[in-house]
Amino acid sequence: MPPIIDIHIHIQPDEMVRPAARELIRRGRRDYHDIQKYAASPKDFLTFLDEAEIERAGIINYVSPDVIGFTPEVNDWCAKYCSSDPRRLLAFGSVHPKYMFDVPAEVRRLKKIGIRGLKVHPSHQLFAPNEYRNGLGPLRAMYESAQEAGLPVMIHTGTSIFAGARNVYAQPMLADDVGVDFPNLVVILAHGGRPLWMNEAFFLVRRHANMYMDISGIPPHKLMEYFPRIEEIADKVLFGTDWPGPGVPGVRGNIDKFRALPISPGAQQKILYDNAARLFPV
Repeated sequence: MPPIIDIHIHIQPDEMVRPAARELIRRGRRDYHDIQKYAASPKDFLTFLDEAEIERAGIINYVSPDVIGFTPEVNDWCAKYCSSDPRRLLAFGSVHPKYMFDVPAEVRRLKKIGIRGLKVHPSHQLFAPNEYRNGLGPLRAMYESAQEAGLPVMIHTGTSIFAGARNVYAQPMLADDVGVDFPNLVVILAHGGRPLWMNEAFFLVRRHANMYMDISGIPPHKLMEYFPRIEEIADKVLFGTDWPGPGVPGVRGNIDKFRALPISPGAQQKILYDNAARLFPV
C-alpha cells in the first residue's frame, strides 16, 4: 500500500495533564495503557506506526496551562521525544502569546531544537487567532516569526468538549485575517471546523494560497457529508486522526474507512501522503 502521513496524533506527557482533562481522554478507552506506554517509549510508538502502516506522524503538543495543563516545558518534551526519529516524527509545539516574553527568540529556539510546526489552539489557549488585531502584540510576533522561520502554523478549528474550553474562539473565519496579514505563512486549519463550521473552512482553504486543512477528528463516514466537494481542494487537505482524542477509537480503522470513501485514488494519494510530504520535507 502507498505510504501514509498522519499529521495529527496526540502523544503527550501524561503527568502534565490536568486530572479532569486526563479523565476525559481516558473515558471509555480500553487502550489507555498503550497510550501511556507510547508516551514513555518512542520505540514502542514507532512499532505502533509500523503496524498501522503509517510512515510519518505529526506529534501535536501546545502550551495550555489554563485548560489542559501544559506549561512551556511541553515543547522541550515533544522535541526530545521526536528526536528519537526526526525523519518519522514531526514535532509540533507552541508559543503562548500571553505567557512568553520574547516571542521571536522562542520561535527561533523551538526551530533549533527540532520543532517542525507551531500549534495555536484558540479554545484551549483562550484567545482568538486574530486577536493581534485587538492588541495582542505577541501573537502578531509569533506569526511573523513563524513566517520568517518557515514554520507552518496549525490552528485548531471546531468545537472542544474539555472543561474550560472557549469555543467562541475556534470559528475558522477568525483565521481569515491570518491568511490576509501573513500571506507567506503556511496555515493548517485542524479538524476542518467540524462539526459546525465546515463551509467556512472550505472557503478559507480555497481563498488563501497557503491555507490548508487537516481532517483529523472527523469520523470518516461523515467526511463526504461535511465536505462533498473535497476533491476540489485535494491539493490542500492533510490526513490526520486526532488519536487518541475523545471520540477517536483508533488509527488503523480510520485509514481503512477513509480508503473506502468514494474519493478518486489520485485525490486519496494527495490527502494521505503527498500534501504533508510537500509541507514537511524530510
